[in-house]
Amino acid sequence: MRDTVLIVDDQSVNRDLLSEILRNDYKIREASNGVEALGLVASMRSDIAVMLLDIVMPKMGGQEVLAKLSEAKLMDEFPIIICSGEGSLDIVEKCFSYGISDFIRKPYESEMVLQRVKKLDSLYRSRRDSNEKLRKFAKVLQAQNKMLEEKAKQQRSDNVSLMDSLGTIVEYRNTENHDHIRRVKAFTRVLALHMMKEFPEYKLDAEKVEQITAASALHDIGKIMIPDNILFKPGKYTSEEFDYMKSHTIRGYDIIAQIADNWDKELMDYCKQIARSHHEKYDGRGYPENLKGDKIPISAQIVSVTDCFEALISESLYKKAYTFDVAFQMILNGDCGAFNPKLMEAFRNSRAEFKSIASEGGTVEDAIEEANVEA
Repeated sequence: MRDTVLIVDDQSVNRDLLSEILRNDYKIREASNGVEALGLVASMRSDIAVMLLDIVMPKMGGQEVLAKLSEAKLMDEFPIIICSGEGSLDIVEKCFSYGISDFIRKPYESEMVLQRVKKLDSLYRSRRDSNEKLRKFAKVLQAQNKMLEEKAKQQRSDNVSLMDSLGTIVEYRNTENHDHIRRVKAFTRVLALHMMKEFPEYKLDAEKVEQITAASALHDIGKIMIPDNILFKPGKYTSEEFDYMKSHTIRGYDIIAQIADNWDKELMDYCKQIARSHHEKYDGRGYPENLKGDKIPISAQIVSVTDCFEALISESLYKKAYTFDVAFQMILNGDCGAFNPKLMEAFRNSRAEFKSIASEGGTVEDAIEEANVEA
């Protein structure tokens, strides 16, 4: 059980202070230099919840500890917070390049230290739990694939079930709302039916609506290929990290393309369209291709709306949920990017059905100014 904070600092007064802050919530182990710290990591790595690491120490300093942990591929074992008075930009950047989770400058503010430790501990616990669920689902998926190969059948119901399993894997890996896929599919079906009835020029029919609904489960499948240090980063992305994160659209398309040959072609076409283009915006300001207007497949346009809306009304590790009414108006106002005006008309006409699906119960505070719609 990971219930121990490892405090690494050559000054006993600093270790005592941090111990006093954390001892009510965690077991404490201490090291006065990097050599001692690495020895403790080797003997009790499965017990460590968080490491608090100083930079300047005798025998071995903090940066060398980070280098050793990185070389041993242990940087993802537990979060590391640098606690140091050495706060030059070069040092901070170097530490973050190794993959630390946070940097706290001395002198310490007790409540801040405690809350940062707890937040990172919670994040990593959720990640470990989701990875375990991912491994279990992967075994189920392998069994399902083997069964499908043995039977040599590509029935539509089997395809939909398998896509739901893949979508569920992504949900667990995101450590966010684990009902996301179900609600996105429900919203997608409602919105697609309204588009079929109200805008026949898009040539949707009942069969296509069901295929788009099924395909929506794989909209974020590409996130399986995003490294943990980016997908679970607690702070803001750098421009390079955000570019890599956005690549989940192309990676999702590629994953689906690799398995598409033995599946229903039209269903797989919708899967590829949605995975690749569900972050495109009607005004051309989306990604990955800056498609504009109806150059964006209608399947992806529909899922873009439902994915954004579901993310707004859902609580995650990083934000609280918006109320149904606020989230609905944010979509209509364009706060989450530009959408097809016809789609917005259908969305407006879907309000009662969306509210029934959302089943919001008690309201939550309208917590943040900007929506985190990177669902």
